Amino acid sequence: MITFMTCSMAGHAQDLSIAMTGDVMMGTTFPSIMLPAHEGRDLFKDAKDILSAADLTVGNLEGAICDGGTCTKGTGPNSYAFRTPTSYGHLLSEAGFDFMSMANNHANDFGLEGIESTEEVLKSQGILFSGIDGRIESAVIERNGLTIGLCAFGHNSYTIKHLDLTTVGRIVDDLVRRCDLVIVSFHGGAEGKSRRRLPFGPETFLGENRGSLRQLAHFCIDHGADVVYGHGPHVVRGVEVYKDRFIAYSLGNFCTPYNVNLTGISGYAPIVEITIDKDGAFKHGKIHSFIQTRGIGPRTDKTKSVAHEMKNLSEIDLPQSQAVIDLNGNIELKK
Repeated sequence: MITFMTCSMAGHAQDLSIAMTGDVMMGTTFPSIMLPAHEGRDLFKDAKDILSAADLTVGNLEGAICDGGTCTKGTGPNSYAFRTPTSYGHLLSEAGFDFMSMANNHANDFGLEGIESTEEVLKSQGILFSGIDGRIESAVIERNGLTIGLCAFGHNSYTIKHLDLTTVGRIVDDLVRRCDLVIVSFHGGAEGKSRRRLPFGPETFLGENRGSLRQLAHFCIDHGADVVYGHGPHVVRGVEVYKDRFIAYSLGNFCTPYNVNLTGISGYAPIVEITIDKDGAFKHGKIHSFIQTRGIGPRTDKTKSVAHEMKNLSEIDLPQSQAVIDLNGNIELKK
C-alpha cells in the first residue's frame, strides 16, 4: 500500500467545507495544439473564489500533464487523448485544488511517462492524488484539525477498479481506521447526453462495464466513507444524502475547453460545495452553477440552469434522499 500525506497547521474546528468538481482538462497539445488564451490564466477566474474558500477542494484530472510521451489511444471516432502542458500545473493549485483523482480512462493516454509526469507536476504543486493501480492508492491530508483520507477508483485496467469491491472495501476500511473523515472519488457510468439518468444496476459503454454506481456509492458509505463524488458520464446526475452522508453521482465536465462536447447539458459545470460535521454527517450544501464555452472554461450561470437540472434529476432518480434542493441550488436536510 502506498499513501501520500500532507498536513496543515489549522486549528481544530467542528465542521469541514468541501468543494467538488467533475472533469478537468485545461487544454491539449494532442493531436494538435488546442490551448486557451493567456496560457490558461483565465480558465478558473469565475470559479476560483469558491474553490479557494473551501477547506478542501477535490476534482478529477482528465488526461496527462506532460510534454512528451507516446499516445496509447487508437485512431477511431471514439478515441480521444489529452496531453496538457506541464507549464499549466500551477493553474490547479492557484485555483484551489487539494486533491485530484487519476482513476479515469485518460490518465494513461501517454503511458507511464505521462503518468509519472502528471504525478510529479501535482506533487510540485502540493496537490494530492490517487487512483492508478500499483502506485499511490490513497492520500491523507489534515484540515481544521481533522485527518481526512481520500481515494479514487475507476473502471479500466490501469486504475484501481471500482468493480473490485474487495479492493474498494480494503482501501476504504484502511482509511476509516486511520482518519477522522474519508472521501471517495469514482469515475464510472455510461457517457453522453442520453445518460443523465442514474440507472439501477450496472452500466455499459462501448462494450465496457462502467459499474453499478448506486451499489458502489452505498457500499463505500456502508464501509464508513463520509463523502462520495463521481464523474465520467460527461453530464451531471443527481445527488443524495444516504445514512447522513453525501453522494454526488456525476459532476460532469468542469473545465474541459477543447475536444469535449460542451453543447447543451454537456456544458453544465457545477461546483458542489457541502459542509459536514466532524463526524462526517452532512449539514448543508449548495450547487454553484457554471457553464462552459469552448476555449473559455467555466463561467457563472446566472440562470442557475445547472442547479435546476441537478435538482430535477435528484428528485426523479433519488426520491429517497434525506436532502432537498431548492431553485437556487441550496441543499438542505429534509425537515
